[in-house]
Amino acid sequence: MVNNRQPIDKVSLLAKANQLIQAHQDYQEGMQASDVEQKADVLVFKGDYFLDENGLPTPRTTVVFNIFKQLATQLSKEYHLD
Repeated sequence: MVNNRQPIDKVSLLAKANQLIQAHQDYQEGMQASDVEQKADVLVFKGDYFLDENGLPTPRTTVVFNIFKQLATQLSKEYHLD
């Protein structure tokens, strides 16, 4: 298998990820990726998961998780951290 992924720095990747988040049909105010790390061939995005005061998931948590998962799937095919 040929690896056609392009190197990208963390700041540029987060900017691209946040553009995709804001354009997503399920975007809600305040959602954003604040960090990313490379784990093997997968880019793992991090940010506020909108947990409640007891640290439990809310409906927004599921949406954010799904968007971050989609970003990982999509952007890991295109980029690797430089």
